[in-house]
Amino acid sequence: MKVIHVSGRRKKAIARATLRPGKGKVYINGVLLDFFQPAVARQRIMEPLLLAESAGEKSDIFVKTNGGGIMGQTEAARLAIARALSEHSKSLRAVFLKYDRHMLVADVRTKEMRKPNDSKARAKRQKSYR
Repeated sequence: MKVIHVSGRRKKAIARATLRPGKGKVYINGVLLDFFQPAVARQRIMEPLLLAESAGEKSDIFVKTNGGGIMGQTEAARLAIARALSEHSKSLRAVFLKYDRHMLVADVRTKEMRKPNDSKARAKRQKSYR
């Protein structure tokens, strides 16, 4: 098995995953997945791993994330892990797409840009007549 490098993005967060032969350990920013907090984020990251468990091949996954918030990084890591696993085993691609399309296809929605001389992206300045 060769080493696989892939990346995933969500909002401002970017995750880079490396899949290599090993014992089946997953590290997120140097922390073993079993100890990753919060628990909701851990569950989201584990989804592609649980679906791929049927393949049975052991490989270590190292993910580095930066930018954005905790859930943006979580979604980016989930995307990167799923892409790495599907690149390693082509049969997993159909499984991931059937379960959730966003495991392989990035969600490109981002925060809308703030307009000049306005308070928010869409809210207009209040007009005063007096």
